[in-house]
Amino acid sequence: MSLLVAVTWETQPWVERFRRHLPDRDIVVLGDDFDRNAIRYVATWGPKPGSLSNLPNLEAIFSLGAGVDHLMSYPGLPAAPIVRVAQDDLTHRMSEYMVLHCLMYLREQRRFDEDQKAKRWNPDRAPPIAGEVRVGIMGFGVLGQDAARKLKVMGFDVAGWSRTPKSVEGFDAYAGEDGLTSFLNRTDILIALMPLTPDTQGILNRSLFRKLARDGKLGGPILINAGRGKLQVEADILSCLDDGTLQAATLDVFETEPLPESSPLWTHPRVTITPHNSATSEPEATARYIAQQIRRHEAGEAFENVVDRARGY
Repeated sequence: MSLLVAVTWETQPWVERFRRHLPDRDIVVLGDDFDRNAIRYVATWGPKPGSLSNLPNLEAIFSLGAGVDHLMSYPGLPAAPIVRVAQDDLTHRMSEYMVLHCLMYLREQRRFDEDQKAKRWNPDRAPPIAGEVRVGIMGFGVLGQDAARKLKVMGFDVAGWSRTPKSVEGFDAYAGEDGLTSFLNRTDILIALMPLTPDTQGILNRSLFRKLARDGKLGGPILINAGRGKLQVEADILSCLDDGTLQAATLDVFETEPLPESSPLWTHPRVTITPHNSATSEPEATARYIAQQIRRHEAGEAFENVVDRARGY
């Protein structure tokens, strides 16, 4: 039984890791001379058209990252289960990112950065405490719930929203269209961790931003998007920053990546940009996770984190 590595980046480091964790399997890559009938598993990101075709004995497709929208749009996607990589390493990295940026806004670090550049000593304004700041997480799955727990430890008032109802101990959890407005009305810092689906594409727009809380302690609502780039309408983010609908934004993902040099987001004074690295999949942990899932499956257990194709996540 073989594992096919089908990625758009350098394959050899992945092959080496899979061979360590699955020493009894053949690990092959596109371009190799291999028997397509022998392929039982695929580990992939952004597969090229045709690379997943004609694999009659395929038992699972592993997405080398938390998102699966790159597979949902793949033409002729095989019917095998799609398994998301949702391992602790990636989850912890995402939570670190959220705590970092929420604290940055809470403690006005960008203002102090400017003061340092200007050699300006300005200690006269005390920031609010975390308990006075309401964080709302759109996308209350594994990543969202872990970030919520860690932000709560810091003292933030955290709630979550998801498209379908969830019960999460210790948190107010809103759901669906009926709960969205109430969720937004109580949110000072909006964190977006939703999957990209036809229903969520472009959801981070002016209409949504206008429903965020206007009575918060941070001077206005703040957006943090580390979900998917096409969740956001960048023209709306820019105009909302300029007219005060948004106070600031941290963006790790973008409509087009890499972010074009011509984008005004690069130089906007209220935007913080990171290069889609909020929760980079660590290759060693990812390969280990996939190997564990294969062993579970072959022992008669169910795969974990299987994608619901009807929902797209």
